[in-house]
Amino acid sequence: MGAYKHLRRFRTWRSRRLPHLGQRSVAGQVFLLQVVVALVLFAATLLVLFVQSQRHATDEARDRSLAVSVAFGDAPGTAGAMQSADPTRVLQPSAEKMRKSANVGYVVAFDPKGIRWSHPDPSRIGGHVTGNFAPALSGKPYQQTFESALGRAVDTTTAVFDDKGRVVGLISVGIYVKSVNEMVSHQLPAVLTIAGGALLLAAAGSAVVSRRLRRQTGGLAPAEMTRMYEHHDAVLHSVREGVLIIDDRGVLTLANDEARRLLDLPHDAEQHEVTDLGLAPDTMELLASGRAASDEVHSTGDRLLAVNLRTVERGGAPPGSVVTLRDTTELRELAGRAEVARSRLQLLLDAGAHIGTSLDVVRTAEELAAVVVPRFADFVTVELLDPVLRGEEPTGAVTGMRRTAIAGIRTDHPLHPVGEMLHLRPGSLTAVTGSGGRAVLTADLSASDAWVPQDPSRARAVLDYGIHSLISVPLKTRAVVLGAVNFWRMDKEPFEPEDLSFSEELAARAGVAIDNARRFTREHDMAVTLQRSLLPGVLPSHSALEVAHRYLPAQPGVGGDWYDVIPLSGARVALVVGDVVGHGLHAAATMGRLRTAVHNFSALDLSPDELLAHLDDLVGRLDTEGDSDVEVSGATCLYAIYDPVGGHCTLARAGHPGPALVHPDGTVTFPEIPGSPPLGIREGLPVETTDLALPEGSRLVLFTDGLVERRGHDIDVGLEALRTALERPGDLSPESTCRAVLDALLSARPTDDVALLIARTHLLDPGSVADWDVPDEPDAVSGIRAEASRVVNAWGLEDAVYTAELIVSELVTNAIRYGTQPIRLRLLYDDNTLICEVADGSSTAPHVRRAATNDEGGRGLFIIARLAHRWGTRYTARGKVIWAEQSLGSGAPDKGVSGEALLDQWTDDEL
Repeated sequence: MGAYKHLRRFRTWRSRRLPHLGQRSVAGQVFLLQVVVALVLFAATLLVLFVQSQRHATDEARDRSLAVSVAFGDAPGTAGAMQSADPTRVLQPSAEKMRKSANVGYVVAFDPKGIRWSHPDPSRIGGHVTGNFAPALSGKPYQQTFESALGRAVDTTTAVFDDKGRVVGLISVGIYVKSVNEMVSHQLPAVLTIAGGALLLAAAGSAVVSRRLRRQTGGLAPAEMTRMYEHHDAVLHSVREGVLIIDDRGVLTLANDEARRLLDLPHDAEQHEVTDLGLAPDTMELLASGRAASDEVHSTGDRLLAVNLRTVERGGAPPGSVVTLRDTTELRELAGRAEVARSRLQLLLDAGAHIGTSLDVVRTAEELAAVVVPRFADFVTVELLDPVLRGEEPTGAVTGMRRTAIAGIRTDHPLHPVGEMLHLRPGSLTAVTGSGGRAVLTADLSASDAWVPQDPSRARAVLDYGIHSLISVPLKTRAVVLGAVNFWRMDKEPFEPEDLSFSEELAARAGVAIDNARRFTREHDMAVTLQRSLLPGVLPSHSALEVAHRYLPAQPGVGGDWYDVIPLSGARVALVVGDVVGHGLHAAATMGRLRTAVHNFSALDLSPDELLAHLDDLVGRLDTEGDSDVEVSGATCLYAIYDPVGGHCTLARAGHPGPALVHPDGTVTFPEIPGSPPLGIREGLPVETTDLALPEGSRLVLFTDGLVERRGHDIDVGLEALRTALERPGDLSPESTCRAVLDALLSARPTDDVALLIARTHLLDPGSVADWDVPDEPDAVSGIRAEASRVVNAWGLEDAVYTAELIVSELVTNAIRYGTQPIRLRLLYDDNTLICEVADGSSTAPHVRRAATNDEGGRGLFIIARLAHRWGTRYTARGKVIWAEQSLGSGAPDKGVSGEALLDQWTDDEL
């Protein structure tokens, strides 16, 4: 209408101004040209607008759909509503409000399985969405264009994540391209009205404005700028962080919705100085200062805000500040709980690493108490039943526990001391826990009477000391109560119910460790008892040797090494050192069997080589028969026989290290003794012996390989260290020598069993030895008997003369009658023993038999067996020796007793 009025006025003006028609005609032509140009431009503008609207309709629909989907997904409360019990109650109204305000086709929220929480048609809520939404689960918005009943449409689906980065739901926003075109059509009249008036002005300034805009926007097209603005605006007001922009004057120029909520800003806060906004003093000071800050925590009301501030330079203009705010109140609380859980988990891990390291019951209880203080409790007390401390399994009712361990932040506490027996009274807290129940929490000791009956006076002292909270937990394993552990607090906050489960878990782990230690204690005591029963308790004293010994097992109390000192006939002594492969109970049991076998073979007066051969056969037979849990093969043994009459020592070894010999002058040698394989694997190879002449005062050192062998070192290094330890000035006693050797060669805990036997030799006084060659004539017996009687009398043994005459007479008579030349008689006086030995060249072994009533002979050895303390036969390389030992102690006949009286001790049947 306006254009029409202007045209009518132009015609009237032209009709009135005819004289100037030429000029007007030219002007009119120019004007018409301008009008035509304007109309053409206007028409072209309309055409371009129409074509551009058609071309960009789809792009605009995609952009708007994306902006609405992102804005609704990031809106405060969307993620929380999706995780609530009834998401539809919150999401349906919000989705419809967003759909209407954004003028989109639909806004649908649904769970990760595709079940709708909201829909423009409420009847479709709860149904499954159509189409593919799986790509959106990766976190990147997923868009698709499709043909619907209302024409072409664009759908954008975005995922919503919780604080842990998990998908809690999806938002699907659809917009129809037709609706975008309708919006353009609705705007067309306004565009036509404005375009007519603005076209002329726009034509003149369009070039300038376009040039400046392109320079300032970096060449961005208007649609791109619009899309960017809408995106940034949506993000700015939907993020869960507050954003403030402050200029160089300290004036707030922009605040998003989250910042207004966190700081409780008024609606007109923008364009006001931050000092006038009523903020907390510290927060106001930071915002006004413009200084950089990173995650500074400020309190605002009941919130804790993490504030970040950065200055922004704007191309030479005065700098401003950008501030971000984050609500850390819930995060701080959650972080505190997570830290508590982490510390508890770390404490459990430390408890598993530090409790039960020693397999000692008391030490395990002490480790439990030490690992908890001060991280969980200020004081910890552990009580165990007495049977548990002894390694036994407790049975019967729990009536008392012994305080086993205490740990605390102070030492002047009034709690019962370690070692005290706590007698449990009915109704006491320890009785309740010790009866097999669960952990008991007493958050306030002053308000509870459950723990007082045990000891009222001490309970009052505990309260006066400041201890205020207690958790008492039974120590159990396999439903068997072993004791109780009490956690006390004084400086820390009182225990809470959630501490119960942690204390029970801690006690359960400790209970298993204590039970393992109890079992080990029991088995260890059994093994030690076995070991002590198998090893010699006290070595027999002997005039021929002065002996000292040491035994150090690699495992406390139990090992397979052994030593022995065995008295033999003729004042001789056997020295034995052996080593069984392995450690522990089986090795100890095997050692006992071998030691018993050595004793039995020694009773036969076998030579060292014969004894080791018999022992080797026994070991092989044991392994073949399989009557042992472990193989015996591989055991070693060194066997030596020392004769004090001449100072001779005969040795043989089977796989065992040879001895060391310390001469009276202090020099140390290692005698060469032919070696042979260990027992059980000789396979018939011979065992050779070595004879040594030992001067009086020599020290013979027998040992197992654990003394000189070390992992990573040659045995020669250990032998040289042993030589150095033995080469000490002075005549050391065997006991002193043992200490010196162990101090020099062994660490605090050896890696292998060690047996050490040191014997200092003595020679028998030559005046206590008498010997005669016996002729092969029966008439010589009386003369030999008389000579023997004279020597015994000379030794001052008048009380033993008659018995000695009988023994000499019988042994010499038997040798003459049944033996072969040479025959020799020897008498030895050693300590309280008179020894008679008759040697001959025959290897026929005599034996005791009972003679018949009418037999004239056959009673000789029987009489000797009744008169002598011991008697026996030993074989030599050239025959045999029959010996008899006559005890000179309390069993000797009284002085003055006649021979007939002596024989009257037995009846004719016995003789």
